[in-house]
Amino acid sequence: MKQGKRPNRRQIRELEALACNLNPANWLVERDTTTEFVLIHRFSGNTKTIKKGA
Repeated sequence: MKQGKRPNRRQIRELEALACNLNPANWLVERDTTTEFVLIHRFSGNTKTIKKGA
């Protein structure tokens, strides 16, 4: 599994809007493509994939 990075300002706004009000302080961004976000929880290590767009 890749290591996650802290989300930047744009990603934080998208996390709050797209992803059912996830707390950006608890999530790291593993991959950010044009179609999806792949997030890793800081403490539990769970992975969450969020589709962008429609």
